Amino acid sequence: MRGRLGTLTALYVTQYLGVGFITVGLTAILRDGGTSLDTLALLQIVGLIWPIKFLWAPILDRYGSRHRGHYRSWLLVLQSALVLALLALLPFTDPANALGPIVAICAAYVFFSATQDIAVDAVAVRMLAESARGTGNGIQVAASYLGNLLGGGACVLVYDRFGWAPAIGLLVAMTAVGLLVVWRFREPPRTDRVARVGTAYRALLSVFSQPGCRWWTFGVVPLVYVGAGMAYSLVTPALVDAGWSLGRIGVVTGVVTSAPAIVAGLVAGFGVSRFGRSGVLVVGGVTLTVSTLLLLPLMNGRAPVAGTVAALCCFMVAYTVANVVLYTVNMDYSRPDTGGTDFTVLSSFGLICSFVAGSVGLAAAARVGYPAVAVAAIVLVAAGVALGLAHQRRFPHQPGPVADPAAAQPTTEAVRAVA
Repeated sequence: MRGRLGTLTALYVTQYLGVGFITVGLTAILRDGGTSLDTLALLQIVGLIWPIKFLWAPILDRYGSRHRGHYRSWLLVLQSALVLALLALLPFTDPANALGPIVAICAAYVFFSATQDIAVDAVAVRMLAESARGTGNGIQVAASYLGNLLGGGACVLVYDRFGWAPAIGLLVAMTAVGLLVVWRFREPPRTDRVARVGTAYRALLSVFSQPGCRWWTFGVVPLVYVGAGMAYSLVTPALVDAGWSLGRIGVVTGVVTSAPAIVAGLVAGFGVSRFGRSGVLVVGGVTLTVSTLLLLPLMNGRAPVAGTVAALCCFMVAYTVANVVLYTVNMDYSRPDTGGTDFTVLSSFGLICSFVAGSVGLAAAARVGYPAVAVAAIVLVAAGVALGLAHQRRFPHQPGPVADPAAAQPTTEAVRAVA
């Protein structure tokens, strides 16, 4: 757990554990207990807290303890809150018959997790040197899949074999590792100016005044996210139409595809540092195009298990690679004194685009069919990559000031710290 990237890895993974459990594991457990699909859909609504977290991000940039560390003081509270929220689930051994309290606790957990993400992102903005940002964001994206794999996969297996209490106990124990990491973490003292709350809230808009930021945020990001999101929104209904069981769909889309995505996130992070943002963006775009084409048999109703799983894994790898680049450029545009606000508002716009893409993709498929929407998705992604390359040529990344001078170290040093 030594080193900056080691700390970020632990915090990102532990914040996603409960999210993976709620969106994948708990959904499967409740469905097994007879909960209707309509009710399960309502549970997923708590995920909408994440895209709107920019509304309170400026508060974290403004207030914090100089004695305990500006963002570390938030992390101590929030990581503890994550553990307590999970402990609150323990008494409900029959969750299908306690949906009210379960949903309320899950909503609280997602709020704490989203807020913790603001603080961790702000720490990453301040501590990571320019050469380490690709690696840091690769870890962040990979951590979301690892959390999904552990929280949504491992905990369900424990539940199936040993019951509710051991499953929640495992989730609590894994999340508590993050609390230990925060306790040992020593945040570098803030030498930059702490923004006033009004300044921090104005940063929600002033971040877009930076050269090329509007081009990137309102041009490149929507095209890539909407294109990829449209294609992925078709996967589950297409698998159902092809005759796959809900159990098989859950295992493949929630667990099996997470493993290669974890590796892809880490590799893409190193790739950004080695080959630059443009090079990895091209790789992600080309791979997304190829993988979407590989999904066309599924879109036409043919879904052999081996071929379909391979195509889905390829798609998730491609989406992960593109995601790492998008997050890295978002961090490039994040200023040290308002890092939590800047990174959050930029990444939240991408989340909103993803939510919109799902609705647009399914609505369009109802009218023109799955294959036509998949082709349209390829066109959007290709346009986004082309626009992204033009953006990087016109606005090449210029290393900005590092809030923590000690962060100016080669990526290899940071990677060695993880080991």
